Formats: sequence, C-alpha cells, structure tokens
Amino acid sequence: MSFVPQPPPPLPPASTSFSGGRGRFFRLVSRGAALELVTLGFYRFWLATDIRRHLWTNTIVDGDAAEYTGRGKELLIGFLFALAILVPIYLAYFLVSIEAERFKGFAGVPLVIAFYAFGQFAIYRARRYRLTRTVWRGVRFWMDGSGWAYAGRSMLWTMLVVVTLGFAWPWREAALERYKMRHSYYGDLQGRFEGRGWDFFKQAWWLWLCTPIAIVLFPLLPFLYARFRAIEWRWWVSGIRFGGADLQSTLRPGALQGLYWKVIGWFALLSLASGSYFGVVGGLAVKFGEDAADDGLPTPEVLLDNIPLLVMLGLGYVALMLALNVVMRLYLLRDIWVKVLDSVELRGLEALANVVAKGDLASALGEGFADGLDVAGF
Repeated sequence: MSFVPQPPPPLPPASTSFSGGRGRFFRLVSRGAALELVTLGFYRFWLATDIRRHLWTNTIVDGDAAEYTGRGKELLIGFLFALAILVPIYLAYFLVSIEAERFKGFAGVPLVIAFYAFGQFAIYRARRYRLTRTVWRGVRFWMDGSGWAYAGRSMLWTMLVVVTLGFAWPWREAALERYKMRHSYYGDLQGRFEGRGWDFFKQAWWLWLCTPIAIVLFPLLPFLYARFRAIEWRWWVSGIRFGGADLQSTLRPGALQGLYWKVIGWFALLSLASGSYFGVVGGLAVKFGEDAADDGLPTPEVLLDNIPLLVMLGLGYVALMLALNVVMRLYLLRDIWVKVLDSVELRGLEALANVVAKGDLASALGEGFADGLDVAGF
C-alpha cells in the first residue's frame, strides 16, 4: 500500500498592526510643515517620502515590517519633468484665449477634459511608482499596464457616474480597481480584485439618497461621509488578492466618524483662534492708522502702507494653513491608516512562501504629474 503525502494544513490568518507612535508622527509632520514654509513648498517632496516611510516601516504583517525605498529627490525630478510638459499646455491655452476671447468659454471645456485625463494617468503612474518602492520580506511589489488605458476607462466610467447622478460609482470603483490589481504583482505573484460593485452598492445605497438632505443640514454630512469612507475601505481591502492569499477587513461602518468630527472641531477651534488674531491685528490698524474707515475697519490704503501689519496678517494666514495641514495629516492620514490596518487579516499566507523576486523600478514622472495637478496621494 503506497503512502500518499497530504498537503500541509493552511496557516492561521496573519494579523496586521501598526507600531509607530502618534507623537512621533505629529513631530514629523509639524517639522515638515515648518520646513515647507522655509523652503517655499519644495520640502513637500521629502516630507511625503518621510510620511510614507513612517507609515510603511511601522506596518507589521505577520511580524515583519514593510519597507519604503522611495526618495524625495526622485519626486522632485519627476515634478520638474511634469512641469516641463504642463507649463506649455497652460501657456498655449492662455495664448489661445487671448487671441479668441469670444471662444474662451468653449476653449475651457477641452482643457478641463485634458487635465482630467492627465490626472487619471498620473494617479495610475503614481500608484505604480509607490508600489515599486514597497518591499516586504525582501520581495518588491511592482506594476505594469498602461496609464493611458486606465485614464480612458476612468473617463468613460466617470461619464456614466454623472449620467446616473452618482449611482454608478461602486461599479466604476470595482472596474478600475480590477484593472489596477490585474497589473499589480508581489514578486512573480499576480494580483486581482474580487470586490463587486453590487456588494458596495448594497451597503452604501442609502447614503446617496441622504446626501441632498445632508448638504442642507450640514451636521449630517460628515456623519454620512465618514460612514461611506469606512464602507469603501472595508469593501476595497476585502477584495484584494495575490494568488491564494487574500485580505479581509472587519472595519465597522462607524469606525471613522470620531476622526472626522475631531477634524471639524480642530477646524472650528483654529478658525476661531485665527479670527481673533486677525481681529486684534485689524484693531491695531484702526488704532494706529490715520485713515481708518467710518465703520472702524482699516482701509486698503492703511493696509498697503503698513508693512508690519501686512507681515502680521501673512504670518497669521501661514500659521493657520500649516496647522490645518498638520491636523489633516494626523487624523485623516495616520489615524485612518491605523484604524484600517487594525481591522485587517491576511489569509492564505502559505501562498506567499515561495514567491520569486521580479519587476523593475518605475520612474517618478507619474508622481510629478499627480503633484502638479494636485491629485497626489499616499
């Protein structure tokens, strides 16, 4: 009687966690915001790299941390290359609008369409760049496929979303994610996406119906948006596959509501503080300005002639913007990352045991386009 070896039993689900301290991230983004001010914004490339490295290296999957190998210099070079392409487009549109003023309104339509296409191209290529800079257990993720093919699909789906007043959004997300995951790899292991638009729609359809009411009654809008994002995160994570390995998320629909309300609270508090500061500065202008208006407010002439006053107003505005950026990055980037990560399990870990390293690094041109078109992400 011959002995037939039995396959080993599947490994138990692997947990994921985040090991980075909140205070450390706060100091990182606060220092980065100050350096952005000193460098007139150019430090943002290195800040984005530092944020990603912090998030990646503190993401623990089955006891092993991920790695991020991107560099700020790569992002800067990609941005400069993107500007070399985007600036002539802006200049050509400006010259055309001057020569044909009466057609200026119509000329804006193809410009918007072109920039939307560039934006979708940039989103795909930026993801490709980030993926090729992500390493786990010594094996690199990578991505192929066409950014322009993705942009074409995105434009067609977006038209359908507009026609259906937003109800086609879940199917758009599922279709685009399938394309991205079909071209994503971990070593020689191909990815895929099994999330269905109908599953997303079943969980979130009532949010679309409530949105018009929430726009009128603003306190309901953050509540609905937070639930929508939590549903979307859980649906997206649970659809990711690499070979026989898959992710599953248990994120609750209300898990992100507290974070969004904290952001709103900080926005209100910072707005109140900045309003008080500007009020004091305006009061000083009225007190010491010789040409105050009848209603007690400083006239434009007083503002323009008072250089210290302009400096104080500018510093107050910059401080407000820096503080808002820190709040956004702390709550809506780091804290959401941690909450989503704490809800994730990796199943079928044995499928990743014999992965062979493969794939080449992608250029940062897509990141440059994304930054130039303000569609950059993490």
